[in-house]
Amino acid sequence: MPDLLIELFSEEIPARMQGKARDDLRKLVTDGLVEAGLTYASAGAFSTPRRLVLSVEGLTAESRPVREERKGPSTNAPAQAIEGFLRSTGLTLDQLERRADKKGETFYAVVEKPGRQAAEIVAEVLEATIRAFPWPKSMRWGSGSLRWVRPLQSILCLLTDETGAHVVPLEVDGIKAGNTTEGHRFMGNGRFVVTGFDDYVVKLKRAKVVLDTAEREAAIWQGAQNLAFASGMEVVPDPGLLAEVAGLVEWPVPLMGRIADQFLGLPPEVLQTSMKEHQKFFSVRNPKTGRIEGFVTVANIEAADGGEVILKGNQKVLAARLSDAKFFWENDLRVAKAGMGEWVEGLKSVTFHNKLGSQAERIERIAALAREIAPLVGADAGDAERAARLAKLDLRSSMVGEFPELQGVMGRYYALEAGEKPAVADAARDHWRPKGESDGVPTEPVSVAVALADKIDTLTGFWAVPDEPTGSKDPFALRRAALGAIRLILANDLRIQLATDKPFPESEVIQPGEFSPFEFAYLSHLDLEQPNRLRSYYWTERDFMKVISKAGMDPYNHYCKQTLKGFEKGNRVADLLSFFHDRLKVYLKDQGVRHDVIDACLAMPGNDDLTLLVKRATALSETLKTEDGANLLQGFKRANNILSQAEAKDGVEYSFGADPKFAETDEERALFTALDKAEAAITPAMQAEDFGTAMAAMAALRAPIDAFFTAVQVNSDNPVIRRNRLNLLHRIRAVCSGVADLTRIEG
Repeated sequence: MPDLLIELFSEEIPARMQGKARDDLRKLVTDGLVEAGLTYASAGAFSTPRRLVLSVEGLTAESRPVREERKGPSTNAPAQAIEGFLRSTGLTLDQLERRADKKGETFYAVVEKPGRQAAEIVAEVLEATIRAFPWPKSMRWGSGSLRWVRPLQSILCLLTDETGAHVVPLEVDGIKAGNTTEGHRFMGNGRFVVTGFDDYVVKLKRAKVVLDTAEREAAIWQGAQNLAFASGMEVVPDPGLLAEVAGLVEWPVPLMGRIADQFLGLPPEVLQTSMKEHQKFFSVRNPKTGRIEGFVTVANIEAADGGEVILKGNQKVLAARLSDAKFFWENDLRVAKAGMGEWVEGLKSVTFHNKLGSQAERIERIAALAREIAPLVGADAGDAERAARLAKLDLRSSMVGEFPELQGVMGRYYALEAGEKPAVADAARDHWRPKGESDGVPTEPVSVAVALADKIDTLTGFWAVPDEPTGSKDPFALRRAALGAIRLILANDLRIQLATDKPFPESEVIQPGEFSPFEFAYLSHLDLEQPNRLRSYYWTERDFMKVISKAGMDPYNHYCKQTLKGFEKGNRVADLLSFFHDRLKVYLKDQGVRHDVIDACLAMPGNDDLTLLVKRATALSETLKTEDGANLLQGFKRANNILSQAEAKDGVEYSFGADPKFAETDEERALFTALDKAEAAITPAMQAEDFGTAMAAMAALRAPIDAFFTAVQVNSDNPVIRRNRLNLLHRIRAVCSGVADLTRIEG
């Protein structure tokens, strides 16, 4: 069986595109080979800045012959139908077979395709792959029609077997496949011949090219650590930067330099971000001081002077970049020490969304909501409101204008410089978090209050517009915001009813906590005086709600008629809660909790308390994994089906009056006893939210329910006995349904 080696050699491929390009090359070629009738043992794809490589081992030498039969129209069919069938098969009428069947005589086409040599198939598949390769961006050059990420210079395509290496005959836009390649752009020695993958890898390394991306990453990281260790320093880990740099060099040579003393006073995040974004440098930290004092750059060449000239040039560029950063930092500190009033005014002219107002208006909403949420998370309401008012001010800073990824991080520094409490400053930094799956979740109460307020305000705002996500489109990252809020609630074990309506107050003054966070945030977006406008301040809405309530009107319905043109406030809040539940399903699915288990718990009261919901779902999931839990589910469904059918047939509900004195068998009496015991255990356990105990008590019903159905006929001829047994089945349903809606569980 031959081995296949493909190399597509070009000008530099952007590092960010290389990983997907490797996967695409492997998939497109191997799928094409298999579809054409070839099989293979293994395939591996590789990349460097100037080449994409595919190695396929154990490829079959030729495809198998194929005999295909296709049924056609009846021999009595119209001529047009027969002619269409002939065109689709490529045969003539005399080549068709006539076969008798139940409806008469029918035409059949028998097409025999002989096996094809691997070289022919490889050439066909590779040309199609090259011409249709899914680069995010591609270009044309010269007079040809071929598009590639950068000009394609050569194609290496070899089939190697026991007789030697053979070039696959292939030409794409004037580029003929061959058996040669070249090494490093500067340290290589021109083109050279290869005979297979192993020979290719060895000769590339001699020509100063490391083919495997993982090997380049390992060399970069090990070299950087060695240089730092020799100076008593340590490299700051950055997997993303490591992967990017490995895609920029073919022969990595790490070099270490020092940051000038005049820049060491900059925050470490500023140094790291500037060096990473502008120059792809790794930061080097002094473990004794925690300061960033050096950097590691990765050259693509072994310089005769050991890299001195390279380092000198890099340090010159770095000094210019850090001079800019130092200017931004000093200018921002001046504003921060003056109280940041300049930034407060500046945010009034920054539009958050054309229907949701400015960033300044948004801050007012978040501050009010953070104050409402604070008691629910154990935070000081004043600190939470203050932190919310400061959290987004760094958007107007020069540093964040240059490096948007430092939002929040710089806010903390500026808040501390302004004399704010550490907890308030930390909340300004953490209110963005968690930004993604790998990001940590804030745990300090003030930070949690502001982070939740920020995400809930964003979500309720776009629901109020409305402009919620549809399909796969989510331009405002609302799914990420919802998942962030979910993680905040669960990680901190918060007990918040997000959307439960509170009774409207009778007192003159509306007290905190009388609306759920969703309701509070939702109402704060709406302008009661101008029907089609949204606003920022909540107190006007509160006053209006209070006034029309005292007038004996339904505040929500009146509110809807005047402002939302038929969209009821309660329905919009319910829609948002449903959106949260969908995100929660995705989150729990990754943790092994089935969607139907979550649905069974969502059907229970209090489903807007996500912590309670997850505890219930986790306990139910664990119970159903046990033998007793799985068998109990079957017993419950049997009881529920029999009961539902009887109620539908009789037109009555059997929900009261099950009496053990009418029991005729020991199994029936045992079930009465077991249900009494289960109810006695489940009721206090559910009140205490001890779902594990409640589920265990429910699972203990498995044996008596099984025994009951084995020994007892529910639909007895005696109507009194039948009614008593149906009422007993209702007790089974009621006891189990008090824990979760088991009718929603599949299987």
